[in-house]
Amino acid sequence: MILDDVHRGISKRKRRRRVGRGPGSGHGKTAGRGHKGYGSRAGASRRRGFQGGQMPLFRRMAKRGFNNKAFADVVAILNVATLEEVFEKGDTVDLESLRAKGLAKGRFDLLKILGQGEISKSLTVVADRFSKSAVEKIEAAGGTVQLVGSD
Repeated sequence: MILDDVHRGISKRKRRRRVGRGPGSGHGKTAGRGHKGYGSRAGASRRRGFQGGQMPLFRRMAKRGFNNKAFADVVAILNVATLEEVFEKGDTVDLESLRAKGLAKGRFDLLKILGQGEISKSLTVVADRFSKSAVEKIEAAGGTVQLVGSD
């Protein structure tokens, strides 16, 4: 193998192949579509899972059960150790302050505070859900816990 051959013929802006432009092009007449049949027609495309007329795999497999996973709430979680690192004593921890500090990213439906780690600062924490250990730790540090919607 010649090392120079490796990159020969590779270009950044490859022109699209113009098919059906006469026999001299090498892609004339049927334009790479073969003779007759569904695939030769305009607008022909196979559906997802099509296996050439064979019974598709998804129809051969047994179907069991049901789940509501698609409708479940997306829950963002945050540990008290993170609150200890990021917030100062007396701060209010809510969705706006978490987004401002880059802790609540992306789309979610609920915010849950978990109790992993230690907390020594008194904070006012506002969230949708709390674990038991998180509530105990926040209140032991002199902070308060508020559920969203219960003012």
